[in-house]
Amino acid sequence: MRRRIVVWRHGRTEWNARGLAQGQEDVALDDVGVRQAREAAARVAALSPARIMSSDLQRASTTATILSELCGVPVELDRRLREMHLGARQGMPLAEAFERYPAQMRAWRAGEDVRLEGGETYAETAGRFAAVLEDLSAALGQQQTAVMVSHGAAMRVGICHWLGFPQPLWGRFGGFANCSWTVLEEDRLGWRITEWNAGSLPEPVLSDDPRESADDP
Repeated sequence: MRRRIVVWRHGRTEWNARGLAQGQEDVALDDVGVRQAREAAARVAALSPARIMSSDLQRASTTATILSELCGVPVELDRRLREMHLGARQGMPLAEAFERYPAQMRAWRAGEDVRLEGGETYAETAGRFAAVLEDLSAALGQQQTAVMVSHGAAMRVGICHWLGFPQPLWGRFGGFANCSWTVLEEDRLGWRITEWNAGSLPEPVLSDDPRESADDP
């Protein structure tokens, strides 16, 4: 096994269930979210993480703490792992955001990197998130796994940015379900995605498109 980073989305909140934009509002997990986190943490703990990092927003930090209690690794909080700040849209359902900010939301739907009042752009969010991945990858020891607990939009754009995908391609990557994760692994050519929006543990890839073999040093 080479170095591995598991980027894990938090469990469900009441706002998720109601379709409200959360952004950096500090919303707690609901009962379903706590159950999701416990079930997923039991699987993630099997990877024996050496480090657990988390956004300081409670829906992420609570999810991370559930994992921490299983594997005995402390949670390291980092504000850079927070969700994208959605500005004036926070707390609104999507339909209301289109009613109040029609021009900006139409531009957003067309793929433009729009900033609503008080909020961030995708590029800004991706930059701060990717910086954490860079710091963590530099510090992670050989054969170690780390877990980062964060939020859907920040995860999607931050991972894409860190791996070098140009911004026009970020929208080609799907969003993350609650308590699903992506797995990043390092091989001789660098870091790559081996799982995306997954809910099961990584398994060996048996295919005709190998990047490495069991005999590789």
